[in-house]
Amino acid sequence: MKRSSLNLQRNASLPEKLRYQVVFTVASRRDILDILGRSAQEFGVAAASRYEALIAQGVRDLRIDPKRPGSKEHPGLMAPGARTYHLSFSRKHLPGNKVKSPRHFILYRSPAPGLIEIGRVLDESRDLVRHLPEGYRRTAGDEA
Repeated sequence: MKRSSLNLQRNASLPEKLRYQVVFTVASRRDILDILGRSAQEFGVAAASRYEALIAQGVRDLRIDPKRPGSKEHPGLMAPGARTYHLSFSRKHLPGNKVKSPRHFILYRSPAPGLIEIGRVLDESRDLVRHLPEGYRRTAGDEA
């Protein structure tokens, strides 16, 4: 799977219920392409398409409500406002064949009103702190 049809650009026109625009960092774009490529290689193109649909649904769900059930702050690990959202919480919003066991979470924050930045899309087995992008790391001045 060479290219993803997932819209990785700023979304210009938003349906009213999608209240937040989304931007993807270079790292998150690379993560998504790596995930889909690996999925196609290991499980086939159909499975990669299902995973792509799941990632897109997870992003749509966050655009509606970035503090939705399933999203978490990690105050001891991450900067204030940075959150994670496991893709398993978006499975139920997809029709048809679903990814059986999603293994990834979206790392994101809202750097400005009405905007969500997708910082990374990481496998749940990865060390979160080690893979935090700049701006997501907790600093000495952050309150826990």
